[in-house]
Amino acid sequence: MTGLRIRPMTAGDSDEVAAVRVRGWRHAYRGLMPQAYLDGMDVAAEADRQRARLAAGDGSVVNLVAEAEDGTLAGWAAYGPYRDGEVRTGDGELYALYLPPERIGQGVGRTLLTEVTTRCTAAGHPRMLLWVLKENARARRFYEAAGFTPDGTEESFEVAGTAVPEVRYARALTG
Repeated sequence: MTGLRIRPMTAGDSDEVAAVRVRGWRHAYRGLMPQAYLDGMDVAAEADRQRARLAAGDGSVVNLVAEAEDGTLAGWAAYGPYRDGEVRTGDGELYALYLPPERIGQGVGRTLLTEVTTRCTAAGHPRMLLWVLKENARARRFYEAAGFTPDGTEESFEVAGTAVPEVRYARALTG
């Protein structure tokens, strides 16, 4: 996508980022987690959480937005040190990457992922890890096309009483 600008997220982006996240979840996870949960996601409450996270952050989590030429938010990504429970490791982790559904297939996700990967490499992380829903075939193809592979680790998390299985993906980074 031409004219895309990747920049750090600001508190002023919180409403748009929240809308992107909620719309992204509803689109990507339809049929993969309880629909009632997806329908009940609240953009205003998510925006408040985004603002609070930014204000309380210690700088270890980096939030980036992709801004289109017209100034609208075309995507959001968050990354930082890999979290193994409460312990942070030397690896990097992509925590989130969401786009408005109408932006899928325009190169926005690829651009954001490339920027995160470049930054994790520059920070000296030997690997970058991420978690993806096991049944999310589109996302798995996207990450595999970017050089990520499942490393054999699987976990589930609970959403509205339903176990949702995830697969961990890894990619070696070079300096």
